[in-house]
Order: sequence, then structure tokens, then C-alpha cells
Amino acid sequence: MTQDIWRLATPQYDEFQIQLEQYPNLQPISLIDTQSRLTKAIDRFLNIRGFSRFLIVNAPDNSIYRSLLKEKLESMVEGKPVISTESLDMEVILGQVKAENGHVVSKSKGLISQADGGYLIVSANLLLANPRHWPTLKSAILGTPIAPFNCDPKSIIEETQYSQYDVKLIVVGDRSQLGDVDFLDVDIHSGLCIYSELELDVKIDSDSITQYLSFVKWLCDYYTLPQLTVEALISLMTAGARYTEDQHYAPLCVMWHRALLEEAAIEANGDVIEAIYIEQAIDARHYRESYLPERALDDILDGQVFIETQGEQVGQVNGLTVVDIAGHPVSYGEPARISCVIHFGDGDIADVERKVELGGNLHAKGMMIMQAFVSSELDLDVPLPYSASVVFEQSYCEVDGDSASLAELCSLVSALSEYPINQQIAVTGAVDQFGRVQAVGGLNEKIEGFYHVCQHQGFTGEQGVILPQSNLKHLALHRSVVESIKNGEFHIWPVSHVDEVVPLVMGKPFRGEDEDSVISKIAERIENFEKHVQPVGFVERIKNWFV
Repeated sequence: MTQDIWRLATPQYDEFQIQLEQYPNLQPISLIDTQSRLTKAIDRFLNIRGFSRFLIVNAPDNSIYRSLLKEKLESMVEGKPVISTESLDMEVILGQVKAENGHVVSKSKGLISQADGGYLIVSANLLLANPRHWPTLKSAILGTPIAPFNCDPKSIIEETQYSQYDVKLIVVGDRSQLGDVDFLDVDIHSGLCIYSELELDVKIDSDSITQYLSFVKWLCDYYTLPQLTVEALISLMTAGARYTEDQHYAPLCVMWHRALLEEAAIEANGDVIEAIYIEQAIDARHYRESYLPERALDDILDGQVFIETQGEQVGQVNGLTVVDIAGHPVSYGEPARISCVIHFGDGDIADVERKVELGGNLHAKGMMIMQAFVSSELDLDVPLPYSASVVFEQSYCEVDGDSASLAELCSLVSALSEYPINQQIAVTGAVDQFGRVQAVGGLNEKIEGFYHVCQHQGFTGEQGVILPQSNLKHLALHRSVVESIKNGEFHIWPVSHVDEVVPLVMGKPFRGEDEDSVISKIAERIENFEKHVQPVGFVERIKNWFV
């Protein structure tokens, strides 16, 4: 590998140095103003006449974003009311009356009345919490006169008072909520409403970098946070790339930025935020959240979970997993020992996780694709005379996803060929039926999980992780890991095909004319097996009867 492989393990922003240095002179740009699609949708919504009186916005279900949307509308429709509410009570929206002896004795106006002639912003949860009353609100927005709620349905009002309103409704909710709204009313996306999204990330390039920096400056001004140095901006963008899991993207999430920058401001004691304060805030957060990952690491170091980071083993490979635990704020990486044993059989490859119902559908799919590739490469005229059993050792919960299929392939061909696998290397990646290595998720957590095990068991200078070439853009590793890669203590090997993986983990070519290739070795074992195990013929069986 080149000496600069470490640069692939973390985002590089050298090309944006000029724009970064111009940060102090930039004009702030609000979150909503960074959203070209959303702002165009709002402009169309404000100017359209007639039927489309609903605006559906896919955004986090949070009062922060609804407040920002309200501020934007108020700046665009001066003089018209813009009402935003977090209430889920339809009585608060539509108003209510109290009656005695058939006559109204008191009346409270609803928010729809306050928004008359303007706009009402609500959470999608309002619709989902009140499906029975949604037709009433829908009718009111479409201009049909409606009556307020009666506080006491048993007190009949002799003369019901109906009111007509001129209000446009804006519904804000996340994608799962809006999916439920679709089931609530099929009219939602059939011309009744205008739809748009609040995009919470932006692709960083020479055109958008200035806009992103202007957003950061607005956020610091809006929440009275200290400004950032150029180096701090780079640290912030690096943390953002990890958050979005893409080196070419930066988040536009107000909550994520605010949480990190407020903690960095504490580290800076109110002064200008420098890169070291961003890193200290990240480290402090990691420390608070590290109890479970450290317990998992202790189990490995104490020998309760067997993970080898030195030596060689036949049919055993270090896979990489990401652990998600309910109630824990972050995912973390953990190496997993994947093993394969073979025995005389009919060619069946048993996925133990699947057989005991601890393997998900995606894991089963990855296993079957891997098996298909191996069978195709062996090009046998008869069934494989061996059966195999592949298992995640010491795994006691469900395993899903296809990211272990490359590691499982390595363990299988190692067991079949009897070539050992280098335990200093961990493997992650999916594989297709043609042997191409495909991208997987959670790369940063996976690599760091194996790195910490190697670090505590002792670096050899040959340890590292094989990962898909297409995953390089997702890397934003912790600076300690990047430094180890830079110093040659730890390595990453990006690959695009199985042919590149096998020589790394077994020191042998996967295929070719070379008799030492893995495929040749497997074919030789099969041929020797068939020579020594011949089926007993009919005449021989008759002779055996008289022995």
C-alpha cells in the first residue's frame, strides 16, 4: 500500500482552504435558506390559489424545526398570521363551546380562528392522534363551514354556529409519520397538497462549501455560540462526515451542531472555539457512552470471548459486526470469530445462525450468494463431496445483514483448501455472485472495534482490516486510528474483488494455473477424495454376503 493510505481513512479538505479562510467575512445563512427545494415549495404554496391548501414537509418531528419554518414564513408573508402549535388536542385547534339549556354560555376560539387569513403549522402527530376529527379539520382548510367542539355532548345546542375560515395548513413530520398519514387519507398525495423535504445534509463541493460555512456562522449567531477557527471548522466537518457516514457530505442538523458546539464552548470557556475543543467535546461524549463497548472489550481481553489477533488458523476468520442495543445512544463495533468446518457430505453448506433462527433474512441472502459464487468457481460436474457448517462463534443474539458474507467466504474456502487464514487481519464486506466486493455499513465502528482489540493485545505491525474499495468514502476514523495507520502500526486494505482478498488473508492466489492457488487446492482435495472413496459395486456387494 502507498504511504498515504492513511489519508483515505479520514476526510481531506485541503481543496477548500481558501473558502475556509474566508469564514470570518461570510454572511450568515439560516437553515431554511440552505434548502432550495423547500424554499421553492414554500414560495409556490404561498402563491398558489384554490385547491392545494396543504403543505407537507418531511422533517424531524421537533419544535425547533417548526419554529424555524414559522420564522421563514413570517418573513415572507408580512401582515398575515402564522400560528405554530405543539398541541395534539383537536379542541385547541378547532375551538370549543359550552352550552346550558340548549344555549351557548361560553366560547373559546381555536387556533384555526387565530390563523384565519394566514397559516397554521402543526405536527403530523396531530393528525395521527385524532383520526376521527381529521375530516373536520380537512373540511375547514378546504373552506367548508364547521362548528366548534361541544364541551358536553349531552348538552344539545339548539342553534349550532358554523364558521368559515381562510387558512392554509402546514403539516411537519418525519418519513414514518407521513407514511402513517398516507394510510389515514389517500387524498394527501393526490393533488391535495404540495410536498417537500427538509434536507439534513449537503454534498460538499466547491459550490456548496461556502453555503455550509455560512450556515455554521448563522447557527453560532442564532444560538449565541463562540465563532470557530479554520482548524475548528475542519474538525467540525470531519465529525460531520462521520455523522453522515460520507466524506463528501456535511450534516445540516441544527440539533447535532448545537449539541457539539455548546459542549465545545464549555471546553473553550466561552472563548473562540479551536480544533482541540471540538476534539475534547467529542472525546468527552465518547467517554460518557463507552461503558458497554469497554465491557465488550474486557470480555475479549479476559478470554471470555475468543478473538485472536496473531497467528494462523484453518477455517477461522475475524469478521466485524456493529452492535445496536436499545437504550444505548450509539452503535459500536465488535469483532466476531467466524468459523467453518467441513466433513463428508452432499455439498450442503449449513448456515448455523439461520438454522437456529438467529440469522435474519439479509444474512441468509448473503450466505446463499456466497455459496453460489464458490460453487460457480469450483465448476464441478458432480456435487461437492463435502458438507460445511459456518457459524458466528459465541454469538447469542440475532445476526443480520450481508456484511459478513466476504468473511464467511474466506472461512469456507480456507476449510475446503486447508490453507490457514492470517488472524492479524479482519474482514468485512458483502460479495456478489461474480466475486465483486460490495459496500457495507458501519465501517468506522467496525474498524475501530478491531483496532482496540489489537491495541490492547499488542500491535504486531501487520494487523488491519480488509474493506470494500467502495467504502473508502465513508471513512472518518478517530484520529488515534488514523495516526496508527500513518505510523504503520495498523493497516486498511481496500479491495474490489475476492481475487484481491484471498492473497491477503491466506498468502495464496485464489485462482489461476498455479497449483498452489486456493481453487486448485480444493480441486485436488476433491480428486483425491474421489480416488479413495469409490462406491461399492453390485458384484462386490454379493461377494460380501458370503464373507
